[in-house]
Amino acid sequence: MKFCDTELDAPLNRADRFSLQTREKGIMMNAIAANGLQKSFGDVEALRGVNLRVDDGEFYALMGPNGSGKTTLVSILASVITPTSGKAEIFGRKPQEARNMIGFVPQGSFSSPMLTGRENLVYFAQLFGYSKNEAEKIASEQLLKMGLSEAADRLVSDYSGGMRKKLEVATALFPEVRLLILDEPSTGLDPSARKNFLGMIEEVNSTGVTVLCVTHIGEDAEIASKVGFMDEGVIIAEDKPEMLKRNSGLEKVLHAETSIKKEAIANVLVEYSDDRRILETEKGYRICCNNPEEAIPDISRQLDRLGCKLLRIETSNPSLEDVFYKLTDKSVRRV
Repeated sequence: MKFCDTELDAPLNRADRFSLQTREKGIMMNAIAANGLQKSFGDVEALRGVNLRVDDGEFYALMGPNGSGKTTLVSILASVITPTSGKAEIFGRKPQEARNMIGFVPQGSFSSPMLTGRENLVYFAQLFGYSKNEAEKIASEQLLKMGLSEAADRLVSDYSGGMRKKLEVATALFPEVRLLILDEPSTGLDPSARKNFLGMIEEVNSTGVTVLCVTHIGEDAEIASKVGFMDEGVIIAEDKPEMLKRNSGLEKVLHAETSIKKEAIANVLVEYSDDRRILETEKGYRICCNNPEEAIPDISRQLDRLGCKLLRIETSNPSLEDVFYKLTDKSVRRV
């Protein structure tokens, strides 16, 4: 999919000029700068002093389980809520002063299923202050960029999940937007639609738009230039995806799919884990094991004695989810 520019010779908008000028001067501008962000909801402390830097033009993935504070953090950055304490800036401005530069796609769908894709975009563009003629022009451009032109005049209720996500990203990418914030954008999409959608987000980022993507899916975070792990209201580690894996000390991971899951099986598998921990998955278990060739025959025999069939066992390199589990002893995803 190509995220194409329909107006290559059009004048730059204010946000584009600002970004271009700072880059030409060699100034490294933070798209996001957060210092000591704290947020409490009654007795619940959702954020416990978050520090975050995201460079202009960067693709940053924020990864962590439900309840780790991710949505609270991005809601503050998008100026939806205010922090209890601490400071956040978007391109050097307070979030509420930079709203025209922020596109925010929350977890839940917000496009109206009773309107067409075009009508949705025109409605939101006018809501953001564009005239009717400007809104219609923007809608046509965005539909073309997202590959939705042929479906422009169909009701959104007839859209697939992937098409609806693209439409909502289009709504968040009006002309002056320089920062796109996505909260769990691929949840509910099938693997093919998710791959297509994430490819589109990479294309958006390649045009110079900074992307902050919140996810609990390791494969989604792999495409980012930097990944931050968030747990219990703080960012506990961040780096390039490959560096996080390289510095984890993990070498090989066994993924065993079993016919049943029970404590006795977990007790057998933990004996083959280098750190004596295993990660339960939807279909079985992941085990950190640097000598898989030796372990696999023994595992098969041991499970057979327990009346458990080993449906599949394979070796892979560690994933970001494996690294997160090693750091926190928690699964990013709910099993």
